[in-house]
Amino acid sequence: MTIEWVDRVSRWYLDHGRTDLPWRGEHVTPWAVMVSEVMLQQTQVSRVAPRLSEWLERWPTPRDLADAPPAEVLKAWGRLGYPRRALALQAAARVIAEEHGGVVPTDVSALLALPGIGHYTARAVAVFAHGQRHPVVDTNVRRVVARVVHGQAIAGPPATTRDLADTEALLPADPPAAAIASVGIMELGAIVCTARAPKCDECPIAAWCAWRLAGYPPYEGPSRAPQARFDGSDRQVRGRIMAILRGADIPVPRFALDATSPDADQVERALQGLIADGLATVESNGAIRLP
Repeated sequence: MTIEWVDRVSRWYLDHGRTDLPWRGEHVTPWAVMVSEVMLQQTQVSRVAPRLSEWLERWPTPRDLADAPPAEVLKAWGRLGYPRRALALQAAARVIAEEHGGVVPTDVSALLALPGIGHYTARAVAVFAHGQRHPVVDTNVRRVVARVVHGQAIAGPPATTRDLADTEALLPADPPAAAIASVGIMELGAIVCTARAPKCDECPIAAWCAWRLAGYPPYEGPSRAPQARFDGSDRQVRGRIMAILRGADIPVPRFALDATSPDADQVERALQGLIADGLATVESNGAIRLP
């Protein structure tokens, strides 16, 4: 039996959700869904949407990406961030092409066996590409469940087993209906039940929200670890070095990277990290290039 508010969310999504996003719709391929899910990890929808379209025009199948030069893959990834995701996605494409006949697996365990595919992405592909029934839990889903079910302002620190169980208990038994409910709950958290300014007056399930009914009590549970600063971080310097390498047609002299930070040790540390991650290569003359 479908929980009433979950059914309401599904109907709201079909009427008001962003069904025009390039990774949604009945004609979107499983490969497109998989690429989008990797791109969307810690990256805003507005940045991913145009880049996804460009990728799929260039590499419409796993085999196309598998055969691409890694340097071109990294250049096409651009400023999406965390460029290791691009190489991991290419590695996954190679496995799909070589071991799965070029077809994105439908089984969660087979998806988890692909390079760079974690528990969230595997379930997201199984649900959104193949219409299966699995709990798909991201930050938005955790927030909606925390507020509607538990009456808490925020979800608190993640707890994978608990979060999956909480979400699975809400899903309809019918797999297609569960898939719609999954994307609907996620969408509600993304555009209505937002973290800082929830639009409660527009919420289709305001009457069921335990947090609202309790008078919006402040969160008093355990806090999450503070997020590390980006400005001045090694990660920022890594991004600057990658931008230089992506924009160069020839290997870059080592001294050309010194401007990425006033701290010479930080530049060297960031560069060595990129080399260790397979994102940069040193030529025999010391110049640096993409792999």
